[in-house]
Amino acid sequence: MPSPHPYLVGLVGTGVGPSLTPALHMAEGRAHGLDYVYRTLDLDALGLPPGRVGDLLQWARTLGYDALNITHPCKQLVLEHLDDIEDTARELGAVNTVLFRDGKAFGHNTDITGFAHGFGEGLPGADTGRVVLLGAGGAGTAVAAALLRLGAGHLTVVDLDPDRATALAADLAARHPLAHIDASSFDKLAVLLPEADGVVHATPTGMAQHPGIAFDPALLHPRMWVADIVYRPLDTALLRAARQAGCRTLDGGHMAVHQAVDAFALITGISPDAGRMSAHFRKLVG
Repeated sequence: MPSPHPYLVGLVGTGVGPSLTPALHMAEGRAHGLDYVYRTLDLDALGLPPGRVGDLLQWARTLGYDALNITHPCKQLVLEHLDDIEDTARELGAVNTVLFRDGKAFGHNTDITGFAHGFGEGLPGADTGRVVLLGAGGAGTAVAAALLRLGAGHLTVVDLDPDRATALAADLAARHPLAHIDASSFDKLAVLLPEADGVVHATPTGMAQHPGIAFDPALLHPRMWVADIVYRPLDTALLRAARQAGCRTLDGGHMAVHQAVDAFALITGISPDAGRMSAHFRKLVG
């Protein structure tokens, strides 16, 4: 009986050396009896600027890679180097998974589905009537699209850059005419949060390198849920404050795991065990 197809996968981005993604994918590959090798392709270590991502794609294709995961700052830069882009990724304007098939490169995005699946897992039944999203960058854009798919009725995008928040809100409103989508600023949170059913934090604040909370935790109230996409650490200062305020919470591990779950399924055609991947991820983070 022939052995299963051996997989060679890479992660492209800056500073990706410490990423947990390779270990997460390879452990799940072993669980399915696959020869699954996952390597980081750190632009910093390779001495390549992000603009050379097209060259990396060509080299990976030539060297026999099956797929690449793409992270900051290349999710938009990679678009022009692809032969085709799946509708969700095209709508988002960002790709985080590239599949090489029949000599062509196909772009996908699992950040949207990753957040949506993680939200359903960690906050089942949560009210999405009025949601405040903090952060209009790449991660925030994916989360916004996921929230609208989850049925958010009124989504307010908040960012330190008002123009970026306004641009994202306008783009989302054009694609989701049935939802109420607007932009605001951090100094308006004292008005926005008391009426919110939930808040999603999608800025770097709270990461190990950027400790703290992006807004005054006194604004939290027990009628709301709080989601943080930061996962290193998993238990951020924001989540601790939210629990103390009586809020339901969702840590960033849910999105991190489910985007990897969806990417693994795309790459292999095999449905991975999400529970097993989540347990392994939390062990790695711990």
